[in-house]
Amino acid sequence: MPTAPKIEYASIDDLLLDPTNPRLGRRVASPKLSQEKVLDIMSDWTLDELAESFLTSGFWPQEALIAVKETIYGKPHLVVVEGNRRLAALKYLKTAVDGKQPSKYWSGLVAGVSVPKALFNDVPYIQVASRKDVSSYLGFRHVTGIKEWNPAEKAEYIAKLIDDNNLTYEDVRKQIGSKAPTVRQHYISYRLLLQMEQQEDVSVEAVEEKFSVLYLSLRTQGVQKYLHIDIQAPPNKAKTPVPKAHVDNLVNFSRWLFGDDKHPPLFTDSRNVDNFGKILESDAAVEYLERTPDPRFELAYRKAGVGEQDVIDLIAGASDNIQLALTEAHVFRKSVRVQKTVRRLCTDTTALLNVFPVLKAEVLKEMQEDVGSA
Repeated sequence: MPTAPKIEYASIDDLLLDPTNPRLGRRVASPKLSQEKVLDIMSDWTLDELAESFLTSGFWPQEALIAVKETIYGKPHLVVVEGNRRLAALKYLKTAVDGKQPSKYWSGLVAGVSVPKALFNDVPYIQVASRKDVSSYLGFRHVTGIKEWNPAEKAEYIAKLIDDNNLTYEDVRKQIGSKAPTVRQHYISYRLLLQMEQQEDVSVEAVEEKFSVLYLSLRTQGVQKYLHIDIQAPPNKAKTPVPKAHVDNLVNFSRWLFGDDKHPPLFTDSRNVDNFGKILESDAAVEYLERTPDPRFELAYRKAGVGEQDVIDLIAGASDNIQLALTEAHVFRKSVRVQKTVRRLCTDTTALLNVFPVLKAEVLKEMQEDVGSA
């Protein structure tokens, strides 16, 4: 039976923030990133809420940080791999208590408050042998669990698990308690982001800001078809999702979905991602998008024939509802409200028939024949 982890205590000066934390951003996170810079970046992570809790209730041992002994900045240090927000909040509080915090908010937070030294000198932590020993826990907590990272951070973490440890989607699924298709889509999405970064004409910053849109788009058949992505590919074949022969398609895809310095995105409402996928299934729509400098989403949608199907579905739905209403309408023949609604239906139906004059003539003829035969 494995032994329970032992809680130890250390000063906040002996505990370092993790400069490789995925939440810092893949362009920023680095073993060389200074502690001052890490703390500065984390200042926007709602640390004040944690700080207020510490001042009121202290630092509970059950919320112990998880740390690993690593050589960083040329020396061995205890680096916190889980609980960086808690440690950062403590460090900000300490600067305020020492009178070194320039922020009026933090200074005001400790004004007149007797802060016990133990809050900074006896910080509970659990030391693990390596990051691998805690990777499953971190994955469950931040990818699947209650402390979720944003989509880009999840994808980066999953990709690192797979690439650094030569794992399969199933291996990662078991570690973090997710589903294999979800793990696979996160991995391919992140590898696609890295592939976009290699293209000069792709605005990677825009892609990163809307990474969830990239993730969602990969579930559509149209995007998979246009980019020639095998969404079922194992990690060793998915590291370069788009084949080299179709990299130009990747540049087009990025411009349409995210825009660039010269072009706005084709649409901004993420609810249109599925319709965008349907557009890319149509050769005619794709031809229009590729040859037009500033294509319009509505026109591409129409060329794809998707708009036609929408109209058919709406009219068919209205017809179905009328058939249902006919089963009970006779019961409410004298209802003024029902009569008013029927009149509205007649007006709308007449307007719709006016769009199709030939059809209107046929319908009127049939109605006259029915009246004559009666």
